Amino acid sequence: MGILNVTPDSFSDGGEFLSVSDALCHAEAMIADGADIIDVGGESTRPGGEQVAADDEINRVVPVIDAIIKRFDTPISIDTTKSLVAARAIDAGAEIINDISGLRFDEKIADVAAGRNAGLVLMHSRGAFESMHSQPPVEDIVAEVIDGLNRSIDLATAHGVRSEHIAVDVGIGFGKTQEQNLELLAKLDNIVSEFRAYPMLIGTSRKSFLTRILGDVPPAERTDGSLATALIAIRNGAKILRVHDVRETISAIKTAVAISGVK
Repeated sequence: MGILNVTPDSFSDGGEFLSVSDALCHAEAMIADGADIIDVGGESTRPGGEQVAADDEINRVVPVIDAIIKRFDTPISIDTTKSLVAARAIDAGAEIINDISGLRFDEKIADVAAGRNAGLVLMHSRGAFESMHSQPPVEDIVAEVIDGLNRSIDLATAHGVRSEHIAVDVGIGFGKTQEQNLELLAKLDNIVSEFRAYPMLIGTSRKSFLTRILGDVPPAERTDGSLATALIAIRNGAKILRVHDVRETISAIKTAVAISGVK
């Protein structure tokens, strides 16, 4: 899943793809590099990010989705927590809704997914939009993530979303401590086993928890650490990787798979 942020303030690439032409060029490059899905987002969920009005978010993402759909067959997901944005994006041609709130902010997203037969990614997070990254840590993060994802799945299916249309995400970097982010990756196989019916999406790409390992490097220089987490996530059962660096991630996975296939 290649990340396409059409925002002025995303932590890694804010402001780089605000025009439709720039966004389309970046989508084209990621597709050429091997992306299976393009994840379009019009609101930054970085620490300290401000909520965007639904109309502004729609005006950012819908023209980009429309342009990609006209040029490519690659599926598009809409990264949003608002049902109105999700509906407009799906109507424009997106096929998946990626909700970092796991339906906590707007459960009508589930109605959009069910009514339009769209895929739905449910991510674990805690707190309101403004406080997702500043929640006090829970004692048992694995149990908390499992419980939270189960609540989101139950809510989605209660609204009519088909189980086979749901994927889950443990929410690396959202209200977890450094140790808890690492624990979730190390124990991902245990969480995957709890959700065998639902593909696991992992998004670690360029996130700030890597700076506590690599040093205080800017997002664009966190690719090496991102690749390491991607390989560990795949080994531990992840099926979808949400990344900025598509070509590098695919190359790393191909190499690891080739080595693991040697008897």
